[in-house]
Amino acid sequence: MRTTRGIFTLIAALAGLAMLIAGPIMIFQGFNGQSQIRTELSAQKIVFPPAGSESLPAALKGYAGQSVTTGPQAKAYSDLVETHVLAATSGQTYSQVSGTYQAMTDKTSAAALKLSGLRQTAFMGESLRGSLLGAYQAWEVTLLVIGLGALVTGLGIVMFAAAAVTRPRKIAVPNSPEALAVRQEPALNVR
Repeated sequence: MRTTRGIFTLIAALAGLAMLIAGPIMIFQGFNGQSQIRTELSAQKIVFPPAGSESLPAALKGYAGQSVTTGPQAKAYSDLVETHVLAATSGQTYSQVSGTYQAMTDKTSAAALKLSGLRQTAFMGESLRGSLLGAYQAWEVTLLVIGLGALVTGLGIVMFAAAAVTRPRKIAVPNSPEALAVRQEPALNVR
């Protein structure tokens, strides 16, 4: 018959083993996800404008000339795209430009053609920005997975240690109560 202590030890050992297996897998998958993001971003060959360029806002000067290969760089480049789109559309978003264009009755006028071009610019910019922000969010999730994997691994070690400390131990039980009263001294071997 199993004791409560024995059941706890078994559960702690199994939980610890599961965590020691799951934690490293999570860490591996997190780093693998980052590698995939790097590969996809690198394939796009996105590069920040060089230092001193008018198209590079002062807030992003630390990224000058860098290729976009990480989540934080993707976020920074999406901010650059947003700056350019808002500058081109006088601070209006795609939906605002598109709404104004849709309200025009004469779509062949010079103003309508200009607005159509701005609408196209805003749409492409916001689409690119959304893709870059998706890469940034995926990067952040990989960091979370790596951190949780490390935490799960640590908890697995703690659970395994708890199982080792609380495992039931066999003790020798004397055959009779009288055997407890008689203390046996070890024999000394004197020559």
